[in-house]
Amino acid sequence: MAVVAMLLLGHVQVTMAQAEATGLHHALKQKFIDGNAGFMSLVALALVLGLAFSIERIIYLTLAEIDTRKFTGELSTLVGEGKLDEAKSLCQGTRGPVAALCYQGLLRADEPLESVERAVSSYGSVQAAQLEKGCSWIRLFIGMAPSLGFLGTVIGMVMAFEDIQMAGDLNATVVAEGMKVALITTVFGIIVALILQLFYNFIITKIDRMVSQMEEASITLMDALGRRK
Repeated sequence: MAVVAMLLLGHVQVTMAQAEATGLHHALKQKFIDGNAGFMSLVALALVLGLAFSIERIIYLTLAEIDTRKFTGELSTLVGEGKLDEAKSLCQGTRGPVAALCYQGLLRADEPLESVERAVSSYGSVQAAQLEKGCSWIRLFIGMAPSLGFLGTVIGMVMAFEDIQMAGDLNATVVAEGMKVALITTVFGIIVALILQLFYNFIITKIDRMVSQMEEASITLMDALGRRK
């Protein structure tokens, strides 16, 4: 009996959870319709595109991450032992901008340290720009979402005043529709901007950490090459 009771209780909990999820979905759908499908579609499009760029950057940055301390330790050892070919192979076999940056420095290992440093610095700027690729689009959609919401607010207010003019009277029923459109579009626009802002800050944090790793790797490489010379 106890087992049956537990199964029944679990079934009831699952059913309630499904009902709540369905209710939330229905409520969001209804609010989307109430907020004027035209403007709400634009806000939703900004969310979808912003999330698409954000997810692409997160995947790219995650795949580019490596254990920098372990990599630079092995690289420094190989350079110190004069095994430049093995050091280059290590860089080529390691993914990410840190390894690519070190490889560019190793290609000029026989040149003066000043030339190596300039090459590493220039290539580091290129890699940093590559890491930030697409972030400008995310910032664009962060700015567009609330702007579209505020535009919907203005349109909603215009609709409210037009309804008042047509009715020839001022009462809550007449202006309710326009005011509802105004408020809903504003709320959804701000929510979308907040969601994208969270993703953007997460991406910027990962980029800053990776740039710092690139700088540390370049210093380690220059020290190793300096001791070799």
